[in-house]
Amino acid sequence: MPIDESRRMASLFLFAHQDDEFGAFAHIESERQAGRRVLCVFVTDGAATAAPERRDQESRSVLRRLGVARGDIHFIGRELGIADGRLHATSARFAGWLDSFVGSLPDVSCCFVPAWEGGHPDHDLVHAIAVRQFEVMGDVKKVRQFPLYNGRNCRGPFFRVLDPLPENGPATRRRILPRDRVRYLGFCLRYPSQWKTWIGLFPFIVLHYLCDPVQVLQPVDPARLRERPHDGLLYYERRGFLDWGTLQMAIDSASPQGARAQEPRAAAGPLAAPAGE
Repeated sequence: MPIDESRRMASLFLFAHQDDEFGAFAHIESERQAGRRVLCVFVTDGAATAAPERRDQESRSVLRRLGVARGDIHFIGRELGIADGRLHATSARFAGWLDSFVGSLPDVSCCFVPAWEGGHPDHDLVHAIAVRQFEVMGDVKKVRQFPLYNGRNCRGPFFRVLDPLPENGPATRRRILPRDRVRYLGFCLRYPSQWKTWIGLFPFIVLHYLCDPVQVLQPVDPARLRERPHDGLLYYERRGFLDWGTLQMAIDSASPQGARAQEPRAAAGPLAAPAGE
């Protein structure tokens, strides 16, 4: 008798941008190998750096190679009018969608989100909105965070890649086998529309895979959402992308209760049909 995919226990991956999945390649495959359905949601439209359709196709191609079903890859940015780099202006819209979407799932085993690390404001907002949502549901322990990049102890335009912040708690390290390192590095080259971004990212990912070939998960803590991710200026503050006060206001406006009041629950649909920098 065929398995009803819609009833399988699901692992939910929330990404701010198409190509953010590079920080979770190993986790996606691990969840699939455990027999769980993997759902991937890209929150913003990706239009800041390339045509959204092209970016969607790049991420879809990589995820399909990781074994994610085409129908379980969801690009909601254009549908909801959430612009790349502007999630702070539409945070309640995404929170309302997420409330409806999670409510439509039979069971969520785990939710994976970008780390609270001050790298990109869209990353931190996806993190905060998911943590608040699962906290209200009483399931915040199901949420895990994976690092992408941050500017801790860096100056100017420099940043750290795949480097977990100690402030985020104990890290679970998943070692990446040599054959998988090669595959994952190949996947990193499958985002040609983002070549300018990847000129900066790729050398550090190669170095990481050579020196410390792991992907990391950390628990989340709702109390951290009132704390700056790390001491000193955050990367997005140094780059002038967003200020801390505006980020905090966006988190407050996206409280699950407020989002329910402002956004129609039908926006998500039962399983509605991704941006990097």
